[in-house]
Amino acid sequence: MRDFIPIAKPVIGDEEIAAVEDVLRSGMLTQGESVRKFEDAFSSYIGTKNCIAVSNGTTALDLALKALGLQAGDEVITPAFTFIATANCALYQGQKPVFADVDPKTFNIDPEDLKERITTRTRAVIGVHLYGQPFDLKAVQQICEDHSLALIEDCAQAHGAEFEGRKVGSFGTGCFSFYPTKNMTTGEGGTITTDDDALAARLRLLRNHGDTGKYNHVMLGYNYRMTNIQGAIGLVQLRRLEDFNARRIKNAEFLTGHISVDGLTTPFRASGVRHVYNQYVVRVEDDLHAKRERLMEYLQAKGIGAAVHYPRPVYEQPLYRELGYDNVRCPISEEVSRRVLSLPVHPSLRQEDLEYIAETVNSFEA
Repeated sequence: MRDFIPIAKPVIGDEEIAAVEDVLRSGMLTQGESVRKFEDAFSSYIGTKNCIAVSNGTTALDLALKALGLQAGDEVITPAFTFIATANCALYQGQKPVFADVDPKTFNIDPEDLKERITTRTRAVIGVHLYGQPFDLKAVQQICEDHSLALIEDCAQAHGAEFEGRKVGSFGTGCFSFYPTKNMTTGEGGTITTDDDALAARLRLLRNHGDTGKYNHVMLGYNYRMTNIQGAIGLVQLRRLEDFNARRIKNAEFLTGHISVDGLTTPFRASGVRHVYNQYVVRVEDDLHAKRERLMEYLQAKGIGAAVHYPRPVYEQPLYRELGYDNVRCPISEEVSRRVLSLPVHPSLRQEDLEYIAETVNSFEA
């Protein structure tokens, strides 16, 4: 009987296990030397002066907004089609998330719609490199500069992705997650990347109770630290990241070249970007639109993990309905959320797995 092919699978080997064992034997478990080394290595990889390691990707977004000095009541524009944490980080500050629509091909924030959402209360834009494909950084960065807005890059799904030859996370304030389903993992954990030394200093204070050392607390801070265990795993995973990404890209190219079903569109890749395929997301067109759930059930029954990332725009979530977002409309986001379907693309896939995925998708009868 064929093994089930999961939608995602972290790749953990002997080197990661040995690194954790070394930390455990050292007795130095909380933030320390392993975290510092990981920060140095990750900032070098991204190409920024600073990297601040934190407890997860959500706290990275939270701290970024806190450190940028936004106030309660300020507006923060985010794409409507994303994971809820992107918008929730504004709620944590008492700010108002404002939702912009997305491009129907890349599923990333639409710069033209973004411009329409800017008001006198807008202070920041959070762009998401969704599924591993960079959003239009040139256009969005220019909009932010024209309107004096802070730019935060949600890079949770895009470790190693590039826009015009430059790593994402180096354009604005970069926020990364190392959750187990990401392109690299530390179990949990996250980082914030920036070239702004003053911002980096505030972030380091905020993540550790506002403490400058010796129990000298100069601001309201938080315990958002990364552990040495996570840092040790991250150092190993970072060394393997380029290989992981190369396999993801190769797997995606195989699936794109071999999936051929009327009514199913394989992922679009914009020009000038390096897409690192945290998810391989097909789009179900009109003739299969009503059959997406059937297709997902069919794949699951055949031993292939399939999932929907994400089934509704953020403003359609019950939380946001309760907050008064009933009248918000982003038509493309609503359409996309009802059409997307993710297939396995992770580095652990074997050639026979890829062939089986393509053959099984192609055998689906609507």
